[in-house]
This record gives sequence, structure tokens and C-alpha cells, in this order.
Amino acid sequence: MINPCRFSKRQSWRYTISGCLSVALSVLTIGLWILPTGASAQDKAAVLLPGSINDQSWNAQGYQGVASLKALGWEVAYSENVQPADMAQALQDYARRGYTLLIGHTGRFQSPMQLLGPKFPKVTFIIGGGDKGFGKNVASVDYNNAQFGYLMGVLAARMSKTGKIASVNALEGLPNVVAQVGGYRKGAKSVRPDIQTKVIYIQNIEDAAGAKEAALSLIAWGADFLSGKLNAGQLGIVEAAKEKNVYVNGRSLEHTGIAPDNLVTNIIEKWGEMYGTAGTQSKAGTVGGKFERYGLDTKDCTGAELSYKEGQEFNSVVPPEVVAELQELKKKFATGALKVSVTPEDARGGVL
Repeated sequence: MINPCRFSKRQSWRYTISGCLSVALSVLTIGLWILPTGASAQDKAAVLLPGSINDQSWNAQGYQGVASLKALGWEVAYSENVQPADMAQALQDYARRGYTLLIGHTGRFQSPMQLLGPKFPKVTFIIGGGDKGFGKNVASVDYNNAQFGYLMGVLAARMSKTGKIASVNALEGLPNVVAQVGGYRKGAKSVRPDIQTKVIYIQNIEDAAGAKEAALSLIAWGADFLSGKLNAGQLGIVEAAKEKNVYVNGRSLEHTGIAPDNLVTNIIEKWGEMYGTAGTQSKAGTVGGKFERYGLDTKDCTGAELSYKEGQEFNSVVPPEVVAELQELKKKFATGALKVSVTPEDARGGVL
């Protein structure tokens, strides 16, 4: 049976369902779900993303969860460009149509999932980028942003000649943003106590033009290494670094191709692995109500990795002694000898 998705005209998000037929209705694209013979409602999962899967950043990495879940036997749907005002309705629509695993790929899904969890007790809700679980069926997964932010801060401080580094971000106060930005500052200070780190928060995490403008202002201030945690906006940071010939880190291997001489490494988030694990735990009934944080100190999945290109962690411009220092820090994280704790003050905007 073919069941069309229904939603109001004001909604800007769209459903796209893998392996399905699609038809155009007005300005929206609606996926048509065809339930294969023998498929169980227990095996239906949906991934909801706040931006475009082609952003070469956060949403593209979250979309990897679709393939991971399909490989584990789930029938998978996904929605992209789901705006905060539409999140609760999009989740309810999937839950009412028999989806038993719903993944929201941003911490902004935390509030609507906390609200809907008790109303749909047979559905497992996963918050990608959240920081806590609720009840028996709402869980969060994330990677250890503080660890990777710390490593990036050490790298930035070692590469800087001006003694000034910077970071462009959005969603000030969101737990994983606090963790990465605060870790970045702490890592830099750990090796160069006199380093100055300036942070700017922009309004829209998808705004590449706004991110570039902020990055250019930071370069004018004197920063010669740029970092950040944006979605499509990350491209603006990379473009500014290339234009002004300063160092930068990215969030995807595509960013390396844009500025191969300036980009030193990328923080590649392993959402495919994290969501695949969540899917397996969901079937086993062991995921609900908890927060799972993956890092360099967890087995099987570290949640993220540093990569300049396939098979190479860092750009060759990074001195061997700096690479060796970073490898030692990774080992300390892995054994628990090094732990990073951050506060909102560590991640505040301005210069510290």
C-alpha cells in the first residue's frame, strides 16, 4: 500500500524516503512509502535533519545514519530542513505511522522529544547532539566535543605565529557547542598560556555568508588560525581562510578540497556508527533513557576522528613534532589520564 505523507502548507521541511517513488505537490517534495512484503513496523526508522544533506558538514554526516540503519535491516525514511517550529509535528507524524526509532540530528530536538516520549512509549527517540536521556524511551548520543575541541586548540596554538586564534560558531549555550568551543580554548592555553582566543557567535548555523564575514573580521583582528562548529556555515570559514591565507580546520573531506593549502585537518563525526549502534540497542531495548557519549576513551567507536584526506590525519604543513604531541594527547584521552571539563564561561563570545 502506498501512503502519502500529509502536512500543512506552512511546513518547510520535506520527507524523502529511500527506495521510494516521489511526486511533486506544490513546492514540496513528498516521499511515498512502499512497505516491503514481510517488513515489520518494529523495523521502521526515520532520521530528521535540520538542514540540507548536501551541506558538506553536520547534516551530511548525520545522513550517514540512513545507510548504517539500512545495512542493519531497518526500513529507513529521512526528512531534511526540519525547522525548530516543525520538529514536534514531524516527529508525531512518523510515530503515528508506525516508526519505532526516530532520530533527531541536533540537540534542538531535545525539548520536543522529551515532550513526546511519554505519549509514544513504543517509540525510541534519539537526540543526536543532546546531553541527557529522559524516561524510558528518550536517549541522547554525541561524541566527546571537549576532547576534539581540545586537540584542535593545541594544534591552533602550535600553528599560530600571531598568538591569536579564533572560532566562529552559532547556538551559544548548546551543550555540545560549549564543550567544543571551551575545549578549544583550554587546549590552546595548555600549550601557550599567552595565546588569545576570540569567539564570535552568528545567528544562523547555516549562514555561510555570515560566517565568512565573521571570519574575515577575526582575521583582521589578527587571528591566523580559524575554527568553528557550524553546518553549511562552515564553508564560509574555510573560504575566508583561503582568501586571506590563514590556517583553518573543517568538518568534512570536501572542505579539504576547497582549501587544501590552508586546511590542516577536519573533525569527521562518525554519526553513521553512532546511529547504527543506537539502532541495534533500540531493538534490544537497551538504549532508552540514557546519554551515550563516544570519545577517544570508548571502545569500538570514538565518535569522531581527525582526517585531512583519506588515509592522512594532518596536512603536511603541520610539523612532525606537533603531530607527535597530538598523538600523545590522544593516547592520554584513551587511557583516561587526560580529561577535559568546560563551563559556559570557557565558551563565551569575545576574547579570553
